[in-house]
Amino acid sequence: MRDRFLWIGTIVYAACFFILGVWKYTVHRNFVDFGIFLQTTASAFGCFCNAVEGSHYAYHNSPILLLPGALLLVWHSPYALIALQAIACALVAPPIAALVEARTNRNTARLVALLVWLNPALAGLAFVDFHENVFAPVAIVWMIWCFDAGRLRWAFVCALVAMAVKEDQALFVAITCAFVAWRFRRTNAGRYGLIGAIIGLNVALQFFRSTQPHMAAHMHWQPTRFYAWTGADLHSLLTYGVLERLGFIVLVFAPLAFVAFRSAMLWLAAAPLAEVLLSRMPTTYTLGTHYAGAWIGYVLVAFAFAFRRLSEGQRTLALRVAIAASILEFLVANPLHPGLTLRPYQNRDAHLDTFLATLPARYPVASQEEAYTHLALNDPYATVLPDNPSTTLAVCHVLVDYDFPHSPRLVEYGSTLDGMRKAKRLHIVRHDGAISLYSCSISGR
Repeated sequence: MRDRFLWIGTIVYAACFFILGVWKYTVHRNFVDFGIFLQTTASAFGCFCNAVEGSHYAYHNSPILLLPGALLLVWHSPYALIALQAIACALVAPPIAALVEARTNRNTARLVALLVWLNPALAGLAFVDFHENVFAPVAIVWMIWCFDAGRLRWAFVCALVAMAVKEDQALFVAITCAFVAWRFRRTNAGRYGLIGAIIGLNVALQFFRSTQPHMAAHMHWQPTRFYAWTGADLHSLLTYGVLERLGFIVLVFAPLAFVAFRSAMLWLAAAPLAEVLLSRMPTTYTLGTHYAGAWIGYVLVAFAFAFRRLSEGQRTLALRVAIAASILEFLVANPLHPGLTLRPYQNRDAHLDTFLATLPARYPVASQEEAYTHLALNDPYATVLPDNPSTTLAVCHVLVDYDFPHSPRLVEYGSTLDGMRKAKRLHIVRHDGAISLYSCSISGR
């Protein structure tokens, strides 16, 4: 942990992904989640809510969002979330390298740090829209390094941080702590593990038994849609779903030369991986999404414990295979999707930014992702167009920019807007080039 190389690399990695994240935001390539978390963190010390979900506690137990909320009080900019995300992912490498160096040598540990920074799943997590999941891997790997180094109190603190990320992480940490309690029973480590397991289980139970039902009294818990299997879903599982999941396993473990399978620590990743693989929707087991935050920390820890037990020759071969696989994965299945997310700043970007700057403060407007993500920080009433054409608009103003015709929400809700215009239920307020601002009366809806 005193190796200057690790900390220079951490700074460089964080700086690179901060620059890429700012670039993506500047050219309006963020999606709905970025706007949701801008509004949620901006209200972290108030309603803890956003215009899409209502209270975020109706979806997830994430007091960790008080951290970016506090940062926004000092640095009131969307770049604050981008910076935190880049730093959190950059900080995953030092404890993994330290776990390896404890049983090998510094040069080997440095190569492992480079391998972690080159990991496609971690890179995808660093670049995707900000999400609370981004804090899970860094909390997990630091927790296990602290435990391995005998720093039990700091390991316990990291465990509490991980529990604050989301209700699923509270359960995963509880499982890890239960393992520690059993493996090191009748020792201080075992006692810390037992306390951690009890706290983690209680955090999850309190969310499901009290917080979430109170915050969403008249709705189902939305994440259950991932597991609402139908006959059609089961048919697709038998035809190509199994192959999709096997492909995901290859993409996860090939950049680590499949070394993690040689450690019993991989069992700690069983529950996080099951969470994404048992979903009926492929989004959860696709690299380049925030769902990687659920499992990548545990997988990297398993890799570190297995790697440090290899012989010198085996370590050399594993590193070569892992680096080659990582580079190949970026070439053929890049989780950053640069063709979609990065492009030069264009006139349409400047035009939209100029138009948005003229809107009144706290303006209740529904729009597509390109506008919503740029309004969200300063406008708690801004929302996104529905993803279901049959859903009624929640606000009485609509902004569309047809210079972004492939915007997902504009595509999904465009036919409904066309119908409302033809029925004269939308009335033009302002028109500027490809941008139109409409109003509609409540009775008209």
